[in-house]
Amino acid sequence: MAAEWRQKCDQLWQLGANGVPLPDSVDWKAVYEKKPLERNLLKNPAPHGVSHSTPPPEREVTGIPPSHHQPPQPTGDFTSWSTSTEVLPDDTSDIPLGVMVCYMPQFRWFSMEQRIDLKAEGLWDELLDKFQPDIAIEDWYEESQLHASIYELCVKLLGADGQTVITEHICSPTEDLENYSHNWKQVSHVFSGYGPGVRYISFSHKLKNKFMVEFFGTLVTDSSVVVKATKSAS
Repeated sequence: MAAEWRQKCDQLWQLGANGVPLPDSVDWKAVYEKKPLERNLLKNPAPHGVSHSTPPPEREVTGIPPSHHQPPQPTGDFTSWSTSTEVLPDDTSDIPLGVMVCYMPQFRWFSMEQRIDLKAEGLWDELLDKFQPDIAIEDWYEESQLHASIYELCVKLLGADGQTVITEHICSPTEDLENYSHNWKQVSHVFSGYGPGVRYISFSHKLKNKFMVEFFGTLVTDSSVVVKATKSAS
């Protein structure tokens, strides 16, 4: 029976043809049922309820401040994400001496992080250590003129202790504040040849929000982490 489940996995992903190790010690039934390869391992990849296949929603500016004093928090379903908010200090560098400022915009980073246990998802030691399949990362964030820096991505491949960083990818794009454009921007990366020992993936992105009379947030959607059944040529 174990051989039959291994054959099903092999047929599904063409493992043998790609040189993937198929040891007898693996629970191939569990691997087949979890289908850890070629699927998005992130849960709830669109917490704001939007998709990059349609344009980002245009916000209506009312000019009416909220009834409470604290800036509102981003809205959405953040199930499976660990979230945090960082209030940024006011930037007064461009204000001439002696000028009275009545109100300053307040910027905040809103962070969302998710951790993937690769073995719990159905991947096995020999695959991760010897074959080292490509791990493809993708994310889409809302382009805007809110600030020069409105999005940051940090993805880490971690060891068995969940702390040791084997390799990481950090992305912090700069926005064009001169020309208005309101589209989705794609961010992507492929980890390959990262070495043995990877057991966890930490996927974290930060979105900048602005509050000045009204709340303006940055949206993100269609985040994905996909372990491929292939690897890049050396």
